[in-house]
Amino acid sequence: MARKQGSHSDITGPRVRDAALRLFARHGYAAVSMRQIAGEVGLGAGALYLYTPDKQTLLFSLMHDHMQELLAEVKRDRVAGPDDPRARLEAFARFHIRFHLDRPDLVFIAYMELRNLTPENFATIEDLRRRYETRLERILRDGQTEGVFRLDDSKLTAMALIAMLTGVNTWFREGGRLDRRAVENVYCDLVLKAVGAA
Repeated sequence: MARKQGSHSDITGPRVRDAALRLFARHGYAAVSMRQIAGEVGLGAGALYLYTPDKQTLLFSLMHDHMQELLAEVKRDRVAGPDDPRARLEAFARFHIRFHLDRPDLVFIAYMELRNLTPENFATIEDLRRRYETRLERILRDGQTEGVFRLDDSKLTAMALIAMLTGVNTWFREGGRLDRRAVENVYCDLVLKAVGAA
């Protein structure tokens, strides 16, 4: 099938992804059809397949790119730098909140739509998530070793802290009682108390 006149893959491709992201976040992956995505972009249903082979590929690519960006940014942010574990943990908490608050739809999809991935795609995303969690686990283990943190299980603690930090996305609204910096401060205090470092 020929591409629509005036259509460019470098323009329409990202528009397809953006439309899929909005619709998946608003209605859920299972409830969204390829026809809806095409309509959102102004394409015929058949023309959509010029930009993606199927809906699963769209979901996977959104999650995969999100996780790749997360890993690249946390590395760039130097969260795992040479500072003491307490400073590294605070830096991780602040980074996690900032990064995720800027991407609410991607965060929602990354956590709520895992069940809709094929087993192979799920394994790939889980591996990327594990790499991110391991960065936090390393900080916690270093803190344990240096006697700065008191905790029983670094892996479980890492997962609990990530869940708590990601939870900010469920309630935070710009212009609310607390601005982003104030939320970061409160959550950093909670994180440090959770590991016995406050």
